[in-house]
Order: sequence, then C-alpha cells, then structure tokens
Amino acid sequence: MQDSNDTTEPIIDPARWVDDYGDYLYRYAFSRLRDNAAAEEVVQETFLAGIRFKDRFTGDGVERAWLLGILKRKLIDYVRMRNRYDRDGSYEDSNDSSTQLFDQNGNWKTGAFSSIIPTDTLESQEIWEVVQGCLKHLPKGQADVFVLSVMEEMETEEICKELGITSSNLWVRLHRARLALAKCVGSKWLMDEEVTQNAQ
Repeated sequence: MQDSNDTTEPIIDPARWVDDYGDYLYRYAFSRLRDNAAAEEVVQETFLAGIRFKDRFTGDGVERAWLLGILKRKLIDYVRMRNRYDRDGSYEDSNDSSTQLFDQNGNWKTGAFSSIIPTDTLESQEIWEVVQGCLKHLPKGQADVFVLSVMEEMETEEICKELGITSSNLWVRLHRARLALAKCVGSKWLMDEEVTQNAQ
C-alpha cells in the first residue's frame, strides 16, 4: 500500500513520446492545420515544450492528455503567427447570397445541411471527414477561424485576441468559411453518393 504522503515524482520518459504519441498528435494537428509541414512543426514544438516543462506534469492526468493540452496551445500560437502574415478574408462581400444557410447571428439555419445532404444518409463521422478535406480548399484566414471556433470551441473574444482581429472580421470570415464548406461538403457528398450508386 502506497503512503498518502508519498511525494514521488511522476515518471516521464520523453524518449518514448514520438513512438507512443507522435502519430496521434500529428493526426490531431493535421486535422486542424491541413498542412503536413505545419503539423510536423507544432508536434515538434509540443515535444520540446513537454521536455522543457516536464516538471509541471503532476501525474494527476494521462500523459497523452497533458501533451495534447500543450499541442492545442501550440496550434493556437501557430494560427496566430500565420494570421499575422496572411490577412486574407478580411473584406466584406456584399454579393454573398448565404441567407438560405445562416440565420442573422451567423449560425447554421435548422436543416441547412439537409438541403444539401439527404438527412437519412447523414453520418457525423463521415461528414467531419469531408469537412476536414474541404478545409484544405479554404483561404487560411477563413479555415483558421472555423477550426478555432467550431473544432476547438474557443470563445469569440479569445479568438479575436489570439488572431488580432475584430469580432466583425471574425464573423465575416466564419460566415464565408461556413458558406464555402456547405457548398464543398454538398458537392463532395453528392459525388461520393454517385460513385457508390454507380459501383452497385
């Protein structure tokens, strides 16, 4: 039986991190950044930060979750840095006819996806795989705010602070990202359906 006053340090072995967690962290980073080199870079930065601050790991949680927490911070740092050098998506398009897909607050209207994708075939895992593929085709500024807002579930104020943009600029980018994703997901989904039907 272990003494409750035992102050033994948690055992951390950075030498095995690449083998144990490298693929998992890379897949997570790639799904957010959509760029091989960028994903590799933030995973390396994560491992370096983990080694540098390994004394902060208390052992209360799982080592992989601790590294994922570091990776999430590195992702935000990377997106912020990339955003400073790539200011696309910062203008308003007055001809944007997306009122059929979004409400006044910029949220998806109820049934927006069902107008593009038949609801009886809607599988969330498959949809997210298609969405992640479509993210590669969006301008970085739009994709980044979508990832931070929807996939990382960050608050508007925090995203604006991290990226150095105004809330109105954030909403413009999100609006455009959602519209482009809706079109892309709809076309890819319908193409996949046709391929499946033709193969039968």
